[in-house]
Amino acid sequence: MFLLLIVAAVIYFILGEPRDGAIMLMFVIGIISIDVIQEWKTDKTLNALKDLSAPHVKVIRDDKEIVIASANLVPGDLMMIYEGVKIPADGIVIKCNDLCVDESSLTGEAEGVWKVTTDNAKSSEDYWRKDYCYAGTLVTQGTAAVLVDKIGATTEYGKIGVNVASAPDENTPLQKQTGSLVKICATIAAVLFVLVGVFTYFNIPNHILGDRIIESILSGITLAMAMIPEEFPVILTVFLSMGAWRLAKKQSIVRKLPSVETLGAVSVLCVDKTGTITMNQMTVQNTWALAEDTQLLIETMGLGCETDAYDPMEKAMLSCCESNGISKEYLFGGELITEYTFTNELKMMGHVWRRNGEIVIAAKGSPERILTVCMMSDKDRKITEQKITEMSEEGLRVIAVATMKPLNDSDIPDKITDCSLTLLGLIGLADPPRESVKKDIAVCNRAGIRVVMITGDNGVTASSIAKKIGMPNSNHIITGDMLNEMSDEELQEKVKDVSIFSRVVPEHKMRIVKAFKENGEIVAMTGD
Repeated sequence: MFLLLIVAAVIYFILGEPRDGAIMLMFVIGIISIDVIQEWKTDKTLNALKDLSAPHVKVIRDDKEIVIASANLVPGDLMMIYEGVKIPADGIVIKCNDLCVDESSLTGEAEGVWKVTTDNAKSSEDYWRKDYCYAGTLVTQGTAAVLVDKIGATTEYGKIGVNVASAPDENTPLQKQTGSLVKICATIAAVLFVLVGVFTYFNIPNHILGDRIIESILSGITLAMAMIPEEFPVILTVFLSMGAWRLAKKQSIVRKLPSVETLGAVSVLCVDKTGTITMNQMTVQNTWALAEDTQLLIETMGLGCETDAYDPMEKAMLSCCESNGISKEYLFGGELITEYTFTNELKMMGHVWRRNGEIVIAAKGSPERILTVCMMSDKDRKITEQKITEMSEEGLRVIAVATMKPLNDSDIPDKITDCSLTLLGLIGLADPPRESVKKDIAVCNRAGIRVVMITGDNGVTASSIAKKIGMPNSNHIITGDMLNEMSDEELQEKVKDVSIFSRVVPEHKMRIVKAFKENGEIVAMTGD
């Protein structure tokens, strides 16, 4: 349409009709200005976001410890990482001290991963290694020295960017429709231009040859331009800009104007689980007290947490204490005598407090490990193990809480494994769905948009979340391993009725989206 308008304007100028030519060019300049301003504003915002996310990292290079921009990392550098650091490159764990990493941005699993050194690593068929750190993941506990192995586009995180960037730049449905309309209009206009020009030429035989030709061409152009809806691109651009402006008020950035219309044509919406459907924030979902003293269970759980918690589960536990009327000031108002540090081998920890003239040991950790240091009857043990199974089947992360009250300082055991604890109960944690998600999925279903969950998390957790939010076919799951064994044609057939894909890696996501597109669907993807 732009080209037709520009060609017509040039012809008007050549034939001595500058006013008509100028009007045509005003249309073109106006439309291009709207497009340029829209993209300039978006690029400005995106560049500001890039500047905000430019991290620095401490490295040992040439036997010197220096702080450099993450972009300047090279393979062979030794990164020093610690709690709160977002890892900027893929690397091998050379040395670590209780290192726990949140890998949900890659794997979809909200639960932290405990890392080991490469010397202590066991061989595993799992795609994600325990002796390896990945770019884009967050250190939630411990410290480590990591030998940089891959940087930039070669990292697992970078591969996602490469896959997205290498996706073919296709025309949107609106561009395809307007393209065919312009071709039809241009063809009709060209035919009319020729016919009217010829008829006019023969209709004015008394004009001199030069005037006769110019008059014929002008008559042909006038009718041809009447066939071309010049207002069409102006109206489209203005209305799409209004759509982009409305979306901007809802905190959404639109980079390409035609994508506003494409959103309205979406037939399949692929969503991440962690951080998209769920809050990516652990919360206490269930508590079970063995002696039915829930308040004591919650209070002891809080006493077993760090006073300045960074771990997402401990934050959730302290938040649960607050909601049950147990403030941090009350919890940590006593004297902390000593603590039993959490290690990946022990999978439990404890704090020893002096409160109100008595000594209290508050311990928490993996139920399997806590039960080994608890004194309890066979009946209570059987009831507890049954409850652990029930809570696990609901997709909850189960933590056991136990206590002990030594008579004096000399009775405090040196190690947590030397304690004779009394089990108080179990805590069930989970990353819950966002409050609005169930309603949002119902809206999508009514609008004819099929919602599909693609996650790196396990199938049990994904299915449990899907049921809670009302996703259809929540029991029908395809795993990453199953995907590896399928051809593209088989996958195209399977995606017609499967709504959950679990244990997938980033490359799988591109295959799934491609399969939907091959089936004629218009696909939107949201998430990390």
